[in-house]
Amino acid sequence: MTRWSFVLLALLAMPPAARAQDAPAAAKPQSESAPAPTAAQLPPAARPPFPNRANNVMPSWLRVRGEFRERIEGFENSGFAADRDDSYALSRVRLNATVTVSRSLSLQANLHDARVAGKQVGPTTAPFRGPFDLRTAFADIGDAKAPVAARLGRQELAFGEQRLLGHLAWVNTGRSWDAARVILRTKSWQADVFGASLVRSLPDAFDKSGSGNRLAGVYASSPTVIPQAVVEPYLFWRRDVNLRSELAMIGDLSQTTMGVRVAGRLPARLDYGVEMAIQRGSLAADSVSAWAGHWQIRESLPGPGAVKLASEYNFATGDENPADGRRQTFDQLYPTGHDKLGLGDQVGWRNVHHIRQGVEFSPIKATPVSLNYHSWWLAERTDGLYAASGTLLARVAGGAADSHVGQEIDIQISRALTPQIQLAAGYAHMFAGAFLEQATPGASYSAPYLMVTYVFLADK
Repeated sequence: MTRWSFVLLALLAMPPAARAQDAPAAAKPQSESAPAPTAAQLPPAARPPFPNRANNVMPSWLRVRGEFRERIEGFENSGFAADRDDSYALSRVRLNATVTVSRSLSLQANLHDARVAGKQVGPTTAPFRGPFDLRTAFADIGDAKAPVAARLGRQELAFGEQRLLGHLAWVNTGRSWDAARVILRTKSWQADVFGASLVRSLPDAFDKSGSGNRLAGVYASSPTVIPQAVVEPYLFWRRDVNLRSELAMIGDLSQTTMGVRVAGRLPARLDYGVEMAIQRGSLAADSVSAWAGHWQIRESLPGPGAVKLASEYNFATGDENPADGRRQTFDQLYPTGHDKLGLGDQVGWRNVHHIRQGVEFSPIKATPVSLNYHSWWLAERTDGLYAASGTLLARVAGGAADSHVGQEIDIQISRALTPQIQLAAGYAHMFAGAFLEQATPGASYSAPYLMVTYVFLADK
């Protein structure tokens, strides 16, 4: 898409902004996220030029916050079919209100409105469109240091790198759950225990949970098991109803996912991340037997530019025989799958071998640029290719002649113009491999985007 090239060039050429800040540190666990500082708490040079003064006239126990996001995106050759192109605009507004009753009790609600304009190819419902609705509404009982705390109500579930459970903030509608969660804390570990039902985004009705889907689990974290590392074991149980089995029966799914994530530092400016999970269970008369893994190592180079080099390998099992009553395709559950296995989001964590080589640098302060190369192969030729959403994209009946899916080159750049306004742009180009040439028309796929996010900050 040559019409998008000027966007990336313009962003790369932007001069440093006087109020630009360094990239934020890694986010705290969701249950311990602290409120953002008000404008008055920021140093003068970092105070927003367009402050939200609503909190100045409100009592101290009531805080409001809002976000507006506009993204222009598109694609060429959707479904790997030539000339199946589209471009459209995604608009999203979120308004948040927090009522602090006491140190150990607060109430929070978030309303959102998501719209799409100009989309011609494919659906225009969720995840693109979700008119005015209640995204979250929950009560927090206990403060961030209490040994026992709880969050009750409609909420996000996001753990680790969100490879299995995430809020899916990239898409216009996002993801939330009607859930009850208990947080247990000691000096050496924390555990989140929850039971939840996925909220379905209904474009013309109030969003609802239920319909037989259930998710329960425990996600623990400890920084003391391995030196200079955090260890995060977890166990999830998923239930769903009225699903078709490999043996053509309709039945209920009962599936357990057990895994662990480890992230830490090594000598020589290296850091690493590892996550592995296995699945067992049943769907009607079918048995479930699958597993997946993620391995990454990254080096931070000395000198200017904040250069980081990363190498990554991801694997997820596929199904050797789609009619033998043994389900071997890994279920990636409910991830924030965007850019996990490629910016184009054409490949998910199912039936795949994936390698990534990447570099991130900042040619201008507080303006990170990332370049990544990806290559994928099917784990089993008898299974298919699944998108980042988990949806089956392509399969060859009887098995593919070649397992190589394709290759992709990605570029992304972001820039904080002010503490309130963030720009980001990216471009992905995927070259079809032998599998896609057999299973689809085999055209290369491209996907660009340009996004601006404006966050309202309190001025008090």
